[in-house]
Amino acid sequence: MKDQRVDVSKKRLINCNQVDVNQLMPLKYKWAWEHYINGCANHWMPTEVPMGKDIELWKSDLLSADERRVIMRNLGFFSTAESLVGNNIVLAIFKHLTNPEVRQYLLRQAFEEAIHTHTFLYIVESLNLDQGEVFNMYNEINTIHEKDAFEMELTSDILKPDFDMSKQENKQKFLENLIGYYIIMEGIFFYSGFVMILSFHRQNKMTGIGEQFQYILRDETIHLNFGIDLINGIKEENPELWSTSFQEYIVEKIKAAVELEIKYAHDCLPKGILGLTAPMFREYVQYIADRRLERIGLKALYRSKNPFPWMSETIDLGKEKNFFETRVTEYQSSAALTW
Repeated sequence: MKDQRVDVSKKRLINCNQVDVNQLMPLKYKWAWEHYINGCANHWMPTEVPMGKDIELWKSDLLSADERRVIMRNLGFFSTAESLVGNNIVLAIFKHLTNPEVRQYLLRQAFEEAIHTHTFLYIVESLNLDQGEVFNMYNEINTIHEKDAFEMELTSDILKPDFDMSKQENKQKFLENLIGYYIIMEGIFFYSGFVMILSFHRQNKMTGIGEQFQYILRDETIHLNFGIDLINGIKEENPELWSTSFQEYIVEKIKAAVELEIKYAHDCLPKGILGLTAPMFREYVQYIADRRLERIGLKALYRSKNPFPWMSETIDLGKEKNFFETRVTEYQSSAALTW
């Protein structure tokens, strides 16, 4: 039998026809395996988080209509957005990534997206909310619909049966999809919601939901870092894709996404609550957009300051707070995560 052992030097992220995609070892992209290990160490389930205090507060008259609006809008957005990300992984990008260690991480991420969707169902059931209202909000609330439609458009071409990854324009379309989901959806669209919900948590309100959003944020930090490494790896192996015109196109996409997210923040916060105002989110969304642009090799656009410096502390897992301290089950591996 002919020797079929993997030549690591021939491994590629896309369009690799020379290496058996089933042979995981030896690794070439160690960063992909490290993200997989970090994801496994971060394992959690929503049902481990007690919701008693949230239920009591939700049933009381201690939450204003504006506060309830913020919570409902974010449940409505995230409940569908997590499904869109999961479907994009499984149906659109998995088969076109031709590296086994990258696929290994995607399998882990897809499971995490399922956990996140489970989280919103758990919250809806716990608070006895109208399931149809929350899970169909992307069809009924314009600011949510526009963000989801923006993302779904990035998937449509890749799902076509005749999508051919050997063509230059299709490889760029694929790279656009990765930027759209990792940089824009998970790296920009999610972050206004994180600020809003974690602002409740910081004031000891809706602490069960807040704890679950902390876990989701922790997952999303890994998703974002993986996506950035993947995008930069494809750029490095296929420099012809990263043309000046394509870079300009991506910048325009990110600028459009920033405006959609600012519009969404205004919809969630027609009035100031919890020390938050809609204008603060313009500054924040522009700030995080600059950080995302820089990490894929593009220039910052906005030069805005971060109005929520505490978010950086929340993301920094080296701080004193242990996100897993209130969990029913304690995972020894959770303490191994460092950033």
